[in-house]
Formats: sequence, C-alpha cells, structure tokens
Amino acid sequence: MYCVDSHGSDIDHFWPKATYPDRAFVWSNMLLCCTECGRFKGNRFPLSNAGQPMLVDPSAEDPWEHLDFDPDTGNLTARYLANCGAPSPKGEHTVKTLKLDRREGMAAGYRRTYLRMEACVRKALTEDAIELQKLAQDLQRADDHGLLGWCLGPVGARLEPFAELRRRAPDAWDAWTASVQ
Repeated sequence: MYCVDSHGSDIDHFWPKATYPDRAFVWSNMLLCCTECGRFKGNRFPLSNAGQPMLVDPSAEDPWEHLDFDPDTGNLTARYLANCGAPSPKGEHTVKTLKLDRREGMAAGYRRTYLRMEACVRKALTEDAIELQKLAQDLQRADDHGLLGWCLGPVGARLEPFAELRRRAPDAWDAWTASVQ
C-alpha cells in the first residue's frame, strides 16, 4: 500500500498496534505492505500537533496529493505545494519514514513502469487516429506502480509524451483525469 511495489507480503497496522492496541483488530487499520515498508515504518507514526497522522494513508487518500515522482531516477519525493511555498509536510514525513527516496530496487521498478507507460503513449501518438479505449487499457496494464494518477496529474501532464496526448485528445484526457481522482 505504501510503495505500490507489487510484492506486498505483510500486514501493517497503519496506526501501530504497539502504541494503539485498541486499533489492532480494526479492519481499516490493516494494510498490505512489503517487508521493506513494514520494517522502515515499524512503530514510527508521526502525528501533527492536532494528533492527525503525518503519513499518507493510501487506503483513504490520494498519495499524489503529497508525493511526487522523479521520472529520471524513479524516486518518490515530497510534493512541492506552490500555495504554501514548501513541500507537503505529510509527503516529507512519508518519504522520510519509508525511505521512498533511497530505495534503489523500488525506484528501478517505478522507472520501468514509467517507461512502459511512456512507450504506450508514444506508440498511440504515431497512429493517425488514437484508439483511446485501447490506450487506456494499455496504460492500465503497464501501470504496476499506480503511476497513472501522477502521469495525468499536474506534473506528469506537463511532460512529453503526456502533454502531447493531452493536446491531441483533450476530451479523453479530461475523462481519464476525472476517473483517476
């Protein structure tokens, strides 16, 4: 759930059971996670001054509101929030706690997924008419890491070939972005 690296084998308690034993058997508090995320998170659970979790809860919120993706390295970083002039605090805590910016194997998987998705779009753009339904299916099949939301979001949408796709198929783009949100 945290890194979307498709090898989840452990159950993590979002609110750690050692600190919050009353949530140990609450179904919505149990998340599938990979061994690395579980090990890095452990009982670490930063809270805001108001007592709210400072980790992204991937079962309840869109991670791309707090995280960003670097297509050159495959790393995840905290999303910069222009309205505050700083990175997302929840994104920063999530990246730091789970070491999302320092995991080479995970970054390589994200990078491969991005390149596959990019190739799907580039191939579709070579056609005289873009088969939008086929492209949507191809992108979903290629998306092993939940990157489609990022690619259709404010940062990914500015990068080629996604920007060209947005220009050539604005109606489909709007429908896709609405369905991902």
